[in-house]
Amino acid sequence: MLTPSLEDYLEEIYRFSQELGYIRITDVADKLNVSLPSVNKAVKVLSKKGYLVYIPYKNIGLTEKGARLGEFLVKRNQMLQEFLKVIGSKVDREKEAEAMEHYLSRETVDAMAMVVGFFNENPGLQDKLYEFQQEYRKNQPALEQ
Repeated sequence: MLTPSLEDYLEEIYRFSQELGYIRITDVADKLNVSLPSVNKAVKVLSKKGYLVYIPYKNIGLTEKGARLGEFLVKRNQMLQEFLKVIGSKVDREKEAEAMEHYLSRETVDAMAMVVGFFNENPGLQDKLYEFQQEYRKNQPALEQ
């Protein structure tokens, strides 16, 4: 199991592999707004765990294991953003999904994906949810934080 930080690195490495076809340490550092030594350290750990192929001063490569997990991490993030949209959350979806993604079990993520799929296949029910939310907000005091 990877730490949230290592998941973030692998997720971005996977994105670069899909977008550019290659992965450079400097690109990952720029995207995550971290130092080159931080990326180097993470890449070495991910390499030792079998997710990456790394030769110093060369581009980074994903192993099959790394590509599978990277794809899952990207899809999980996208699904969480879609879930927030489906339930009518008015937050910054990208930031909220990032805050949520590392702390949910795979079973919960799967359940959320089913909710997204259900509402996407039943847009009339999604409209009913939004109507309910509007009425609920009118009649209920806001939750205190």
